[in-house]
Amino acid sequence: MRLTRRAVVQAGIVTLASPALNAIGARTVLAQGAAPSWRHGLSLFGDLRYAEGFTHFEYVNSSAPKGGTVRLISGGQTFDNFNPVVAGVKGTLAAGVDLIYDTLMVPALDEVSAEYGLLAEAMSYPDDYSWVIYRLRANAKWHDGKPVTPEDVIFSLEAYKKNHPQYSAYYRHVTKAEKTGDREITFTFDQPGNRELPQIVGQISVMPKHFWEGTDKNGNKRDIAATTLETPLGAGAYRLKEFVAGRTLVYERVKDYWGKDISVNVGRDNFDQIRFEYFRDTTVALEALKADQVDWRTENSAKSWATSYDFPAVQDKRVILEEFPIRNVGVMQAFAFNIRRDKFKDARVRRAFNYAFDFEEMNKQLFYGQYKRIASYFEGTELAARDLPQGEELKILETVRDQVPAEVFTTAYSNPVGGNSDNVRNNLREAVKLLKEAGFEVRDRKLVDAKSGEAFRVEFLADNPNTERFVLFYKPSLERLGIEVTVRTVDDAQYENRARNWDFDIVISSWGQSLSPGNEQRGFWSTQAADQPGSRNVVGIKNPAIDTLIDRVIFAKNREELVAATKAMDRVLLWNHYVVPQFTYDKVRTARWDRFGHPEKLPTYGMSAFPTIWWWDAAKAAKTGSRS
Repeated sequence: MRLTRRAVVQAGIVTLASPALNAIGARTVLAQGAAPSWRHGLSLFGDLRYAEGFTHFEYVNSSAPKGGTVRLISGGQTFDNFNPVVAGVKGTLAAGVDLIYDTLMVPALDEVSAEYGLLAEAMSYPDDYSWVIYRLRANAKWHDGKPVTPEDVIFSLEAYKKNHPQYSAYYRHVTKAEKTGDREITFTFDQPGNRELPQIVGQISVMPKHFWEGTDKNGNKRDIAATTLETPLGAGAYRLKEFVAGRTLVYERVKDYWGKDISVNVGRDNFDQIRFEYFRDTTVALEALKADQVDWRTENSAKSWATSYDFPAVQDKRVILEEFPIRNVGVMQAFAFNIRRDKFKDARVRRAFNYAFDFEEMNKQLFYGQYKRIASYFEGTELAARDLPQGEELKILETVRDQVPAEVFTTAYSNPVGGNSDNVRNNLREAVKLLKEAGFEVRDRKLVDAKSGEAFRVEFLADNPNTERFVLFYKPSLERLGIEVTVRTVDDAQYENRARNWDFDIVISSWGQSLSPGNEQRGFWSTQAADQPGSRNVVGIKNPAIDTLIDRVIFAKNREELVAATKAMDRVLLWNHYVVPQFTYDKVRTARWDRFGHPEKLPTYGMSAFPTIWWWDAAKAAKTGSRS
């Protein structure tokens, strides 16, 4: 979910049309003393679970003890930056930096698309969602004791929009952010009706303006547009205590944290220290867990989960293996084509690649049968398109009927099924047929353009050596079609540079989806994002029907319409064959040293919620043994 614009409408005030008039109208209402209708939280659709004045979320232990250290494995190979404003654009952001900063609001992990005030104590918006006011808490302060101000919020929004392409696109519907009270910021949106925008602006990580506009210890002026390894200033529950560049980070709990007793924070942030260790090799990281050098590991490899966790500490229950269900995220993970390149422009070519992908055999040989094939851009959620369209979804699709493949209306999408020699042969025959229809033929065992004679070559670009084995499994099938295949694995920086400039044939990409899709879909699939460097429209989709359906998702007036519009968009994306869907697993595999406690009932949509609402359990730790 994510953004829209501002106007007026409070008790009988007429909504104004243009952005300029909306801004004037909102200021006029406030100037005339019309009291805003303040809210303690926001929900995209429906009522909030927690009433005003609630003491804590139901899924936390409000009496959880504070103390102890948790040692985590970083998800990256190294880091060279503490500045989140340029993360993904310049440098590699250090793990855990989000612990330092607070946002205006935070999500509840037992509700869909509901958020409650953190830095903000209240917010107000009109019936048409054309603007929103956030009111900061009077006691919110930075770690240096200075108050968090509206100027900090405005500075942060402008910094993200100016220096980060994805955030620039994401927040482009915010036409203005202005201080309209001692502790109030009013965000004006570019059009009414986008119900997600009031919540989206509440997700901004607020940065300290006075820090970034000041100088470092050497007298050099800081630059919000540059990477830095200077210890950052935040306002969150933790501060950076120490680090070894590229290797280790230690965050310490701020004992006098301004927000430790507010309702959204009670029962969380229980560890005195959170430590991140970096490992370049996943095998070494696993050995670190076995050697009691780290406390928790999330295992992404089916092979490792099946074969590498039978060590003594697991056998005697000092290390606990546990899988946590994923209920809050849908996913499309896939081989993604760069359709900016001529050889991938024809959907029949892309579909042929899917016929060559024998997932069933790969799952058996490489993944111990643990995965299932992805068949939706919202796999694992109620938003996934199944069977044939009907009801509200069909009505929505009728509006773009002449712009979408006919199969959208006649055939439920499915991937080719392999797994045995007959299926594989039949699939490859279908692939050859599709390639021939698209203008390619085999000459001397090489697939070539029938007109030019140019050989069909593809390069798979990767940034993780662990992905090589399943790309290499896929490679012989493509070669049987006469395609020349190379696999190139590069370092993180080179990969980011090439991906940002669309310098690739095929990459492995994934798109995580919330249960309430919204403005982020423009960044994923819209024509506008296709040529925007660094956008998530990796494929380069420029499809007017999809642009229309994205708007139907964003401007849905209720949950039923949102689900129908999302399914319609999913169906059109699938039948254009922009990707070869891969595989997924609906649980998070974890291994941990048994030193920690957690609430009896974990949140519905929080997976493990570790370490956020867990705590150090001294009694368990004594039984498990001392750390090495």
